[in-house]
Amino acid sequence: MRRRDVLKVLTAVAISGAVPRLSRAAEADDLYDIGQFGNARVLHMTDTHAQLSPVYFREPSVNLGVGSMAGKPPHLVGRAFLEHFGIAPKSRLAHAFTFLDFEEAAHRYGRLGGFAHLKTLIGRLRADAGAGGSLLLDGGDLWQGSGLANVMQGEDMVDAANLLGIEAMTGHWEFTYGEERLRANAKRFKGEFLAQNVFLTEEATFDNKPAFDTATGRAFKPAMIKEVGGFRVGVVGQALPYVPIAHPKRFTPDWTFGIREPELQKVVDGLRQKDKVDAVVLLSHNGMDLNLKLASRVTGIDAILGGHTHDAVPQPIAVANAAGKTLVTNAGSAGKFIGVLDLELAKGAVKDVRYHLLPVYSGLLKPDAAMQGLIDKLNEPHKAAFGEKLAVVGDLLYRRGNFNGTMDQLICDALRHELDAELALSPGFRWGNTMLPGEAITMEDVLSETAITYPGVYVQEMTGAQIKAVMEDICDNLFNPDPYYQQGGDMVRIGGMDYACAPTEPVGKRISDLTLDSGKKLEADKTYKVAGWASVNPQQGKPVWDVFADYLRREKTAKPKKLNQVALKGVSNNPGISG
Repeated sequence: MRRRDVLKVLTAVAISGAVPRLSRAAEADDLYDIGQFGNARVLHMTDTHAQLSPVYFREPSVNLGVGSMAGKPPHLVGRAFLEHFGIAPKSRLAHAFTFLDFEEAAHRYGRLGGFAHLKTLIGRLRADAGAGGSLLLDGGDLWQGSGLANVMQGEDMVDAANLLGIEAMTGHWEFTYGEERLRANAKRFKGEFLAQNVFLTEEATFDNKPAFDTATGRAFKPAMIKEVGGFRVGVVGQALPYVPIAHPKRFTPDWTFGIREPELQKVVDGLRQKDKVDAVVLLSHNGMDLNLKLASRVTGIDAILGGHTHDAVPQPIAVANAAGKTLVTNAGSAGKFIGVLDLELAKGAVKDVRYHLLPVYSGLLKPDAAMQGLIDKLNEPHKAAFGEKLAVVGDLLYRRGNFNGTMDQLICDALRHELDAELALSPGFRWGNTMLPGEAITMEDVLSETAITYPGVYVQEMTGAQIKAVMEDICDNLFNPDPYYQQGGDMVRIGGMDYACAPTEPVGKRISDLTLDSGKKLEADKTYKVAGWASVNPQQGKPVWDVFADYLRREKTAKPKKLNQVALKGVSNNPGISG
């Protein structure tokens, strides 16, 4: 059986929701020879976090699901993930989708992503679909995550997106550049910036602040209709619902966010009933668990193309609702993957579907010359500053995982040392590249872990009770059994203290056994000196990247002093834990 014929079998997504198996055949021949199916191809990328060049990115070894999501995608890791999706161990696909044998596989298969390589692959996938037969969408977190994007406030990524041919996007970290910059970038963007769930505040409405629709107060265009393959496809944008909670409110003072189910249903109904589209796609930055719940409650959506939680899920999940079923996807992060949703459309209906989530291996794709030229031009003015070599990587440095990562541990070490603090807190951001032992860590690498618009470090006195309360609050955000109360991100990283966590317990009872590196227990009424960064409150401290860089210059070897441990309780049989 030829590679193309194998993939027709392996990647078929029946609306029944059956999970196809991905065999060793996926290693053979051309990874990207997926053939043609249907009459409309929708390409989806998300959460690239401004990574214009190829990267290493280690998938999590802990990604716990709780409540109804326990043991279900996307909350599978390691061998449980491979077994569920039928992926061969030690294969190219196993490396892309799991953390297993990461260092060895990274050396064998190389980096993933990179916009010059994405451009080549997207061009091939669009050519296979024929003229007018495809649509390219971005799920947000496109403009933030690198030193270059931070300096240029996302303009570099707008230029790259325009050259790539992105036709619509939604947002999350884009909002942290502030309203004025976001509007300027959106105007510069040749596609559509869609966000049905962002409205003017009452005060902004009274002050006649700009809005896409002054009658409804909608700040941005909610949806667009695109002719693809001779059929009408409606695309609805859903920005992160929690922007003013997850980030400083001062960046978006005139806008109010939310899931906004009723408003979403009206937009979908309008596309179906008034505009007579043949398919509806939700371009969402909700996170996968939230999207799965949303799919069960909002009708008329054929597929949700999801992002935010960085989960790379090879096959969609079919969710039943009052009017039928909706396919829910999630397309990874860091430019590692491109989602390909092939639709067989008829008048007013989706007849059949095929889906692939393709890993973008830079070694298998010739970089596009025009895109590489743009990247080189954008980087040239910053080459010397970003290229400074600060230290050599001693241990594998990674971030992604529910509780801890060696990169954040290293940042905590820097905060504690440079700010003379007993404890350090580092936010559980899910973006940030992985670095292999022996590599030089540069200023550009440091910025790929820290580049945000509110980077000031701080030191403050906190009681043990206050520290525990902060941890409980963040833990509830991560493990609340209702996805509508999960705002994304992983657990705050703690430098200088071990603790125990019981994710399935109710709020206020998850965190226990807090033990300092000295061996002493954290005391509720005692005060401790705590360092941190990325506070939602204004801070006057140095940018965290300067603090981190100063530490690395002195240390010479980038290696955590100790990886603080989290003892997990009540989840021993959960396949969201490995190792």
